[in-house]
This record gives sequence, C-alpha cells and structure tokens, in this order.
Amino acid sequence: MSRAPFEYRTVDLTDEEYAADQAVYGGLTTALRRLGEISLLTTVGHDVVADATRQIEEITARLEAEVIPTPNFGVVVTKSRHVRGYGNAVVGMRNPVAPPLTIVQDLVKGGASAEFFLNALYEGPPGKVHGGVLALVLDQIFGEAAAAGGTPGMTGTLTLRYRKPTALGACSASAWVASTAGIKTIVKGELRDADGEVTVEAEGLFILPRWAREQIAESGETPPQYE
Repeated sequence: MSRAPFEYRTVDLTDEEYAADQAVYGGLTTALRRLGEISLLTTVGHDVVADATRQIEEITARLEAEVIPTPNFGVVVTKSRHVRGYGNAVVGMRNPVAPPLTIVQDLVKGGASAEFFLNALYEGPPGKVHGGVLALVLDQIFGEAAAAGGTPGMTGTLTLRYRKPTALGACSASAWVASTAGIKTIVKGELRDADGEVTVEAEGLFILPRWAREQIAESGETPPQYE
C-alpha cells in the first residue's frame, strides 16, 4: 500500500485545552505578524533597531528551549477530531508568514471563498501584491473548494491569468468546482481587489493521489482535511 508523503499527528487535548492553545499560540503569531510588518516599515534610529534586535534574539532563545523535534509542524488532529495545519503558509494559525486566510467552504455547491488583507510584506511591484503570493493564496482556496465538493486532491496544475495588478490591502477570492471525472477535479475561480474588480482568473486540476485512494478504499473514510 502506498504511504502518504506526510503524516497526521494525534494529540490528546480536551476542547478547553485546544481553545487555550489556539488563544495563546495564535496571540503569539499575531504579534509576530505585526512585528514583521513594522520591521519592514520602521524608520527609527539604528541604536533603537540594534536594541530591539537584541531583545528579539533573547525572546527567540526562550522559545527555542522546547521545540518540535522535526523541521516541520505537519497536521495535528485532536482526539475530538479538530484538524489544524498550523504550519500552512496560507492558513496556518501558527505560521507568521501566512496572511492568514479564513476560508469558508460551501459544502452544498462545492466551493470556497475568503476575504483577506495583504500588507506590505507581500509586495511585488511597488504598492502591488507579488504575483507568486496570489498564486499561493488561490492554490489553497482552490484545494479547499475541491474538498468541499467531495473530491479532495493535490494540485496537478494551476493556471493563472493576471488581468491587472492587485493593489496591496483588502482582497477577496472565490472558487468553485467546474467538473469532476473520476479522480480528477477541475476548479475555477477569481481574485478581486478592494474595489471588487477581478484582477486574477484561474483554473486548477486537482488529483486524488494513489495513497489517498487506497486509504479511502481500506477505511471507507476521507483523510482529514485542512481547516
């Protein structure tokens, strides 16, 4: 039987402990996101920056006292079946690189959407979002749309048409299942700027990998999906 290229870790947390975990670690990541943006935009003097750097290094050393013994966070599943990909670069609650996105799935029609804010950390051309960041965001939303439609899969291809530059700031995106054929799902969608204008159109092919097909056939259950 084929094995998944990653594994889900199960943790024994009560719902109360899980909520506290989210509040504490989520608060840390929110602070780090703010720090990242301000570290880019600050114009304070070199002496202030040097002192702040020293303090940040001290805090880093404190947090480094206990870390996961792997180079990645992976996907964690609690005993009550909460599933979180905390390290995900788009939606990861504990990943300061993530904007992050809160994606809403439409389980009836098979789709997904999100409203989000891309600040200066995601800049490509001056004042505009980097095209690669837009591809990253759409890839995640498209994958969740495929899962919402009952046909989860890994990205096979993702084709984007950049209709106009996307300004930094408020954005939104939506995706929907266009068609399915066996293990293949076609998803289409678009990204809009703060004025509601479509700046990117995209289409993706998502394929249910062999290991997942074998897992489903053996257990009769769909593998856990990112939330």
